[in-house]
Amino acid sequence: MSTLKPLRLDIVSDVVCPWCYIGKHRIEDALKQVPDVPVEVHWRPFFLNNWIPREGISRDEYLTAKFGSVEAYKGIAGRVVAAATEEGLSYRPEMVKRQPNTIDCHRLIHWAEAQGKAAEMKQRLMELYFRDGGDLTDTNVLVQAAADVGLDADDVRRRLSTDEDVVLVSAQAQEATEKGISGVPTFVFAQKYAVSGAQPAEQLARAIRQVSAEINAEAAE
Repeated sequence: MSTLKPLRLDIVSDVVCPWCYIGKHRIEDALKQVPDVPVEVHWRPFFLNNWIPREGISRDEYLTAKFGSVEAYKGIAGRVVAAATEEGLSYRPEMVKRQPNTIDCHRLIHWAEAQGKAAEMKQRLMELYFRDGGDLTDTNVLVQAAADVGLDADDVRRRLSTDEDVVLVSAQAQEATEKGISGVPTFVFAQKYAVSGAQPAEQLARAIRQVSAEINAEAAE
């Protein structure tokens, strides 16, 4: 039994951020590299595109607004697709037809956390979006995703029809921005050190080990 003080790891990211999709895979690889270090992972919300309305917009409209044109994104996408493929992930940008506002996705992740399933919920939403081109503005898609990871479908449908935790999730996302987080994923270790970007798993594992050693040395003093 480990007597080490657990390391708190807050991961600030959005489900429609491709580097967050890659970063999630890398941090999970990193955690496997340090099985002797106890880590408490918390998935924190971020709105990559907080200007998108709750009902979402067409993907073409989004790409034109953000990158100037649909064509302009294709060059950028190629690099991200290659990076995802290297991680064994599938990103098929041509499948995505609708750009969602992600507040409902983050509500699902928050509710899943109460059952210890936040990581699974996040993974399912990301796979739906990046791999399958799923419409994350569609309540039926979200309810099915929640059911896929073991949440109660009827309960989730009811909660999605209300404003439950909209203010809470929005405040958490705002807090990240106020703390200076502008790029995601951002990994925050022990609420003290932040690493931005989808860093290699080895580098993240090294950071986990170093910060864990530091907080445990402090606790022993």
